[in-house]
Amino acid sequence: MNNKNSVTYKDAGVDIDAGNHFVNLIKPLVKQTARPEVLTDIGGFGGLFSLNSSKYRRPTLVAATDGVGTKLKLAFMLDQHDTVGIDLVAMCVNDIIVQGAEPLFFLDYLATAKLHPEQAVKVVKGIAEGCRQANCALLGGETAEMPGMYTGDEYDLAGFAVGVVDNDKIIDGSTITKGDQIIGILSSGLHSNGFSLARKVFLETLKLDLSSQPAGLNQSLGSELLTPTRIYVKSILNLIRDFDIKGIAHITGGGLLENIPRILPQQCKAVIDKQSWQKPVIFEMLREGGNIPEEEMYRTFNYGIGMTLVVSAQDADDIINRLNGMNEQARLIGEILPADAPVVELG
Repeated sequence: MNNKNSVTYKDAGVDIDAGNHFVNLIKPLVKQTARPEVLTDIGGFGGLFSLNSSKYRRPTLVAATDGVGTKLKLAFMLDQHDTVGIDLVAMCVNDIIVQGAEPLFFLDYLATAKLHPEQAVKVVKGIAEGCRQANCALLGGETAEMPGMYTGDEYDLAGFAVGVVDNDKIIDGSTITKGDQIIGILSSGLHSNGFSLARKVFLETLKLDLSSQPAGLNQSLGSELLTPTRIYVKSILNLIRDFDIKGIAHITGGGLLENIPRILPQQCKAVIDKQSWQKPVIFEMLREGGNIPEEEMYRTFNYGIGMTLVVSAQDADDIINRLNGMNEQARLIGEILPADAPVVELG
């Protein structure tokens, strides 16, 4: 065989040595998230996790998967990569906790045109931080270098988490009834939804500079938009040990209008008091700057409420006080009334 014109994988755009270097760089970050149940280090074909089934009468696994979406575009524009990993974990573990499950472990998938180890380490640093906030192990992941699929220094992120809950303690909304109260826990900002619309308003309509600091914000517009999604796991795990939480809704894409009905029985509706919480400045900037209809705001963004709980009226005040004592900001934002079909009304 004539090797004069031979090529290597690196010539085709995939650098195996860079990948190995990256794995070595992130090993200490992954180790910081380990739980006692983790049996393997990263680098194997699969991560091993030994479930302590003696803690549960009927252990039920709960899984969720998600990504960061077009919020990544802002990370690319600002060359800031150390927070989007928190968003990635948050979007998964916040979905798991709504069913009363404790997140156990997380795996990520990072795909890029060309692996830049230093940049990728910043991403994994955020993922590890998100795992620490949720007390779940970063069990493993996959890094894919795919020239031709992606361009420049851009990348995409996806991940999934697995949790466990006792079967008879699953929170599914089935006991929600007339008179129950709706508690909202404030978000840290846009979280990871609605960024296609946000970018259109701020960058195309208003033509704002991400490094600028518009009136009302305590930081630059770029920093405000990249504020990580809040992780509610530890606070809600604390609550469900002592209170009967009837239903929990993670307010992501679809906002309050489409996420709360997902947990309501057929005979119930949620009536939300729009004046019960102060809308963060960033949302009002969006609404005014894009002339966005109110219903669109409530359907596209979390509008300041990142998580909702449905509880009995007698427990509502105690739960709000507990949440506020755990550094959350909780408000009574509505109640459950009879209805022909699950729906949210804004009052």
